[in-house]
Amino acid sequence: MAIDTALIRRSWSLVEPRSGKVAADFYALLFSRFPQVRGMFPAAMDLQRDRLLHALTRVVLSLGEIEGLSTYLGQLGRDHRKYGVVPEHYPMLGACLITAMRVNAQGAWLPAYDQAWAAAYDLIARVMSEAAERDSHASPPYWTATVVGHELRSHDLAVIVLRPSHPYLFQAGQYTTVQTRQWPRVWRPYSIANPPREDNLISLHVRVVPGGWVSTALAHRTAVGDTVFLGPPRGSMVLSRSTASHLVFIAGGTGLAPFKAIIEETAWMHERPSVDLFHGVRLRSQAYDLPDLLRLREQHGRMRFVLAVSDDPAHPPRESVADTVARHRLPADSEVFICGSPGMVQACTARLLRMGVSGHNVHMEAVDQSGLALPWAAPSVGR
Repeated sequence: MAIDTALIRRSWSLVEPRSGKVAADFYALLFSRFPQVRGMFPAAMDLQRDRLLHALTRVVLSLGEIEGLSTYLGQLGRDHRKYGVVPEHYPMLGACLITAMRVNAQGAWLPAYDQAWAAAYDLIARVMSEAAERDSHASPPYWTATVVGHELRSHDLAVIVLRPSHPYLFQAGQYTTVQTRQWPRVWRPYSIANPPREDNLISLHVRVVPGGWVSTALAHRTAVGDTVFLGPPRGSMVLSRSTASHLVFIAGGTGLAPFKAIIEETAWMHERPSVDLFHGVRLRSQAYDLPDLLRLREQHGRMRFVLAVSDDPAHPPRESVADTVARHRLPADSEVFICGSPGMVQACTARLLRMGVSGHNVHMEAVDQSGLALPWAAPSVGR
């Protein structure tokens, strides 16, 4: 059955204002009808509900871009192996989801919406389960990793080095999700700060989030010799997306990590591109990786590094990373990559477009605390 995109979007517009209630009702229905699946989810469900809403929004926004949607769903399917999801779970999830939307449409739900969502969900389930099946022949659902390095660079930032128990195949620029022994079934995303290495080591930059379970455990309750768990690598903001001779990387905070990996990878290329790296922090003391970046600049030979400090009176000029980028001239054909908080990514993207940079040359990635790529609704910007 073909997917009726118009019906999907029309029905979603009915329930989107009550999307939080849709998510709560979905999980209530799921756990009451199928209590055997409750153990697959964390005890606290707030972020899990947000995860569902982000995924639904992403799917609805992407229905017209089947190739991109299939890539996204394939990543979700592979990632869900770490939760123990198997093909038999998908029908029960789909039935509860459609029911939750129907009961929150305030009597405006039509039978045609049931049919449209059933067809869409069949596609979603098929793409996810097929990707998971293919992945099962090549890699485990998750990896156990030993902490071999732990450096607390400030009270709220740690650099952690891990050795996965099996080969961990990823591309520079991708991120992983991490679960600690202190918090079972709670996964958080962290970009990998190095390109693939022969010794299989990966480095993570962990900023402690106030009240953050996993970040606090990693920074303050984890030591060399401890073990953590890694989900499969995710993310599409990798160097293979670009053939440009000049690359621009704009990072906010620990959004630096994936760009450090990509730039290090380019340093070993025979015809390496020239690189601009802009790193935005609030205070000069938050430039936690400055010595390594200066060494990387020297090693690369074609790298310009600019630090933007927004709120430190002792280090003028005080300006956002978006303002700093605007002060510097960028080649018109630059390929631009942005990573940071959603607000920072949106501000930088808007500034670049005003500077005349083509939206097709701007690539961005922001993720929520559960590791899910956040949806973007800016059709003029290439994703």
